[in-house]
Amino acid sequence: MSSVAGLTGSPSRCCFQVPVGSSASRCRRRVTNLPRAWKPAEKSVLLRAERSYWAGVTQRLNARKTHVIKCAMDASFGDMSDEPTAIFPRINVRDPYKRLGISREASEEEIQGARNFLIRQYAGHKPSEDAIESAYDKIIMQQFYDRKNPKIDFKKKFRAVSQSRVVQAVRSRFRTPATQFIVKTSIAFIVLGALTFLFPTEEGPTLQVAISLLATIYFIHERLQSKWRAFLYSAGAFVFSWLVGTFLMVAVIPPIPFIKGLRSFEVITSLITYVLLWVASTYLK
Repeated sequence: MSSVAGLTGSPSRCCFQVPVGSSASRCRRRVTNLPRAWKPAEKSVLLRAERSYWAGVTQRLNARKTHVIKCAMDASFGDMSDEPTAIFPRINVRDPYKRLGISREASEEEIQGARNFLIRQYAGHKPSEDAIESAYDKIIMQQFYDRKNPKIDFKKKFRAVSQSRVVQAVRSRFRTPATQFIVKTSIAFIVLGALTFLFPTEEGPTLQVAISLLATIYFIHERLQSKWRAFLYSAGAFVFSWLVGTFLMVAVIPPIPFIKGLRSFEVITSLITYVLLWVASTYLK
């Protein structure tokens, strides 16, 4: 690197050679090396000739210095304009997270750091800077909106409920039997439901409900091979199923238009009871 008056330039842009000897020494050699036979008539002629020579040397040195300074300035400022400005490669990516190169779980510090790094790296290219700033603004506004309007994560809620102690205790009381047994219990309760729905009586589905209780005792006994457990489980399942069916009919399920009659309440309650008794007779252990 060469330096002239505080300016720097690379050797490739400004190269010059410094003469080995100074101009004064060359001048002395030229003046003193005059032929000995040459004798000026007067001393003033010699002084005039030497002054004229020194004026030419000074003019040439000033011209060379001006050229060197101009070359150094070109090297200092001209090289910067010749270098191409870096362009952001993800300038057209729509996803703001992918544009900044961060994940959706990134913290605010990571988002701010990615934005500052890219702005410094691609400074000077206006479209790149605008694309980086736009992605950063979108992410910040989206996070602000999410804080103001939190969304319910149903998957997370379901996972938390399924991993609770109560649910784990309830699930531990059930097991999946053989497919043939599931088909047999399903057919039995589907027939009971069809009879209850298609042939309602004035007294209500009393007979079908009694048959469903006996079917539950039979299926549980077939699986557990214990009479008293079969009776206790069936009685408890029947009471629970009827209470749940009554609650659902009163508080949750609206009136169904295609099921009419004086006994429509009992019919729908019986259908709900059949479903719960089928679950108990098939999966309860």
